[in-house]
Amino acid sequence: MPSEPHAVPIRAKLSNLFRTTAFKLSFAYLLIFTTFAFLALGYVAWNANRVLDDQMVSTIEAEINGLSEQYKTGGLRRLISVVERRAGEPGASLYLVTTAAGEHVVGNVGALPAGVLADPGQIEAAYARSGSHNLDHRAIMRIFTLPGGFRLVVGRDVEERDRLRSIIGRTFGTSLLFVILLGVVGGWFVASRVLKRVDDMTETARRIRAGDLDGRLAVAGNGDELDRLAQNLNEMLERIGELMRGLREVSDNIAHDLKTPLTRLRNRADAAVRSAEGPEALRLALEGVIEESDGLIRVFNALLTIARLEGVAARDIMAEFDVGATAREVGELYEAVAADEGLSLEIVTAGDLRLIGSRELIGQALANLVDNAVKYGALNRQAGTIRVLAERVGGTIRLTVADHGPGIPEDARGRVLDRFVRLEDSRSRPGFGLGLSLVAAIVRLHQGALTLADNAPGLAVVVTLPAVAVGEPA
Repeated sequence: MPSEPHAVPIRAKLSNLFRTTAFKLSFAYLLIFTTFAFLALGYVAWNANRVLDDQMVSTIEAEINGLSEQYKTGGLRRLISVVERRAGEPGASLYLVTTAAGEHVVGNVGALPAGVLADPGQIEAAYARSGSHNLDHRAIMRIFTLPGGFRLVVGRDVEERDRLRSIIGRTFGTSLLFVILLGVVGGWFVASRVLKRVDDMTETARRIRAGDLDGRLAVAGNGDELDRLAQNLNEMLERIGELMRGLREVSDNIAHDLKTPLTRLRNRADAAVRSAEGPEALRLALEGVIEESDGLIRVFNALLTIARLEGVAARDIMAEFDVGATAREVGELYEAVAADEGLSLEIVTAGDLRLIGSRELIGQALANLVDNAVKYGALNRQAGTIRVLAERVGGTIRLTVADHGPGIPEDARGRVLDRFVRLEDSRSRPGFGLGLSLVAAIVRLHQGALTLADNAPGLAVVVTLPAVAVGEPA
């Protein structure tokens, strides 16, 4: 009874082991290998027996031929003399000469079964040794009829052959048992190792499901299919972790950055209700509320746009267009805005600038970059030129928007691409920190790259997109 608590886990482990794919494959390989070993060893045993029988038959034939020659040259007397001499020699050879009636003349065979001498030819039959009548031995014999009705019997005792067959049979069985045992142990070893790795993966997955998002599957480093599965799952978990961290950051940033406009919105509405004097004051208060509401709507529209771009639905709207024309259109749109800030806007396009993508989204990305350049470039009025360059470089199209504003420190360039991230010196300016995030999402959708570089002074934003090959139809 005390052993019962341990018996259940053992049975469960064995049950799990037997259900594993590794054990089933090992068992299948064991059956195949055992069948192959059985056929191979069986063929060796059968061939060895056949060779032994052929050797015996060849020896008997040689003896028959030799004795026939003796009979031809010296007659019956010579044959009897030779048989008597050979029968006295030790060994497995058997010799017998009888009369036509079956009476013993000479030889080392004491008795044969009844009727054997009546059918000349080769047989395997029991016999008794000389001086005995017990048919307790067996031999392969050849019966030859001599002139005058005499019978000549030459044979070989099969005791050595049977002993060798027994040895081969025992070796065959032992080898087959050893193969099966080795296969079972090897299959158990392989299956248990695979099962242990799968159990480790299952335990890690259980911890992750319980909330430990930093857990990762162990990688053995041998490059097998389980390693590849673990690596792919780890990459997926890493991506999920990044999305979860991004979600938490977005939630925190929304709570932080939208608190101020929502508070302002509430205060304006409250002030209008409490202290508005006349319709004109109410109208001005409502216009302020509408303005704040429009700002919040723009924020949520930007968030929805980023979320849509991170999916796959937006890929359906892609087509071939000339990004150079789009850049010139954006330049015309912002030229007056830049002039109002005391800046000049320069648009430069060169080469074949066709790409497959969304004209509206690329235009929106360029508009966001030019808007940022105008907003921050206006801080440095001594170098008031914003340059937009669209050029073809090999198989890519490079879009560069450069300004001479305060720029972004190198250690913060990767962080400003996240949502709602704003540097301390820009928090006093309008905006919610979604412009570069939206540009990054659009660039990722088009399988491009976004780089922030130093324009000495200022910031240069470089967008690299895959171009349509020259001469290639859309």
